[in-house]
Amino acid sequence: MACARLRATMSEMLRPGFDWLDLPVEQAARRLLGCELHRELDGRTLVARIVETEAYDQDDEASHAFRGRTARTDAMFRSAGHLYVYLIHGIHHCCNVVTGRDGYGSGALVRAVEPVEGEDVMRARRGRAGTALTNGPGKLCQALGITRTLSGHDLSLPPVRLVERDPVDQQRIVTTTRVGISRAVAAPRRFYLADNPYVSQP
Repeated sequence: MACARLRATMSEMLRPGFDWLDLPVEQAARRLLGCELHRELDGRTLVARIVETEAYDQDDEASHAFRGRTARTDAMFRSAGHLYVYLIHGIHHCCNVVTGRDGYGSGALVRAVEPVEGEDVMRARRGRAGTALTNGPGKLCQALGITRTLSGHDLSLPPVRLVERDPVDQQRIVTTTRVGISRAVAAPRRFYLADNPYVSQP
């Protein structure tokens, strides 16, 4: 058991840095705007720019982490730079970038992305075009082929990588309440790029 813990610790130490996401979740959710998800799928690399996020952590009644670490939410308690994926209504997958330190449940839901490369593959997967292609959490997961099998995935590695980009101008970021929740509805924890047409609900 001690050896297994040591191997896990060494593996964590050798990961490419996600220090830029070791922040309070609201700050991390804002920092993710403009960064990219690179998805390797069927011999192609799909690139999507993050344009809308929502912040959740274990002190938040609306968060899956609020009731503690479970088999379902384990990925959300990992260190910054992992993927947490869940299913809603038994149909739609939603993906979250885990933020903060190991052992504290926090993450940013990716609510919308803008296609950068491989839009033809995304259109084929969605059967849609235009902004409806990826302007929602379930839509973008379908377009990028992200399912629960990727929950816990290390975003420094293929087939899904998170690529840091320069911080966007803070004046471009709009802060609002979150969408589709029934608890902590007044918390200003949704962030999006004001000038981007792929935002789910401007």
